[in-house]
Amino acid sequence: MYPLLTVNLPHLRENVRVMRELCASHGIEITAVTKVFGADPQIAKVLTDGGIKILCDSRVANLKNLKDLPAEKWLIRPPMLSEVPDLVQYADASLNSEIAVIRAIDEEAGRQGRRHKIILMADLGDIREGYVDYDELVAVSREVESLPHVDMYGVGVNLTCFSFIQYDTEKLSQLVKIRDRVANAVGHEIPVISGGNSAAIYLMLHNGIPKGVNTLRLGESVLFGRERSHYTYLPGTYNDVFMLDCEIVELKYKPSLPWGTVGVDSYGKKPEFIDRGPHRLKAICALGKQDFDVETTATVDPDIYLLGASSDHLMIDVTDSRETYHVGDVIRLRLGYFSTMRAFTSKYVTKQYIECSSK
Repeated sequence: MYPLLTVNLPHLRENVRVMRELCASHGIEITAVTKVFGADPQIAKVLTDGGIKILCDSRVANLKNLKDLPAEKWLIRPPMLSEVPDLVQYADASLNSEIAVIRAIDEEAGRQGRRHKIILMADLGDIREGYVDYDELVAVSREVESLPHVDMYGVGVNLTCFSFIQYDTEKLSQLVKIRDRVANAVGHEIPVISGGNSAAIYLMLHNGIPKGVNTLRLGESVLFGRERSHYTYLPGTYNDVFMLDCEIVELKYKPSLPWGTVGVDSYGKKPEFIDRGPHRLKAICALGKQDFDVETTATVDPDIYLLGASSDHLMIDVTDSRETYHVGDVIRLRLGYFSTMRAFTSKYVTKQYIECSSK
């Protein structure tokens, strides 16, 4: 059974309700990101049952899991040419920055007798995906409009994921201007301005998102109740939707510092250790980097320390805990974004869904 990932569905439902109401009060519709939980249909259904009308993922393989849910589906990573047939079959729209791919999408949509919606991405400083030449983006929009099986649907931007450039009113106003140029170029309204991710929530709360931006691609804020620019939790949300239980397989007193010549880790860096004394009670749990991410994980017991992990061992200092631990006991961890993503990817982590709710 262990390691065991539990998903609190009632708490997720409340997060969906709170975030939908909050975003709606600012004229924003949620495009819910499903990649964190591998597009698990049982979790995604909570989102659609809660009124979310658009689901998005970075992998076509995940979008296949969502095919029976009543929502529009977007691919939010620029499509690979090799996946265009599946893209057209399982996605209604995609975020694009290469005209060669868009042409292939158009041809495949014709073969399948389908239509596909195109959102063109603008790079506003994060130097990840998108056009830096906005004249080129407008020119591409004209060609998209001329193609018979795709629709010029929107423009979008992504920030804070690579260079961690922050959202601000000026950048999003520039995106609105790009949308206006595209609309003039193609001769009709462009319905979607996809203004970014959970790092834009703080700007939204301070009324900094300009009129016209009408959707955000949200994962962390809906699933964990946290905005990403200042890493603050949002009132009325839960941060315990995803919890991970791991079992203690060794419990011994050991010094806090290793002895011998310290080498480098798998990344070529020398590890550093905090000297908490020569006699510390340390637990090893059957869990590792293959199953979760140490840096985005916190312990529920506030008096124990995550010391680090190798591929399949988690080291914890339990010396100062008020709890008494034994071999075979379970330690509970509160997962963040990347830790949850890794846990859902690991075949060694058991998943369990709970319907009971408690504060």
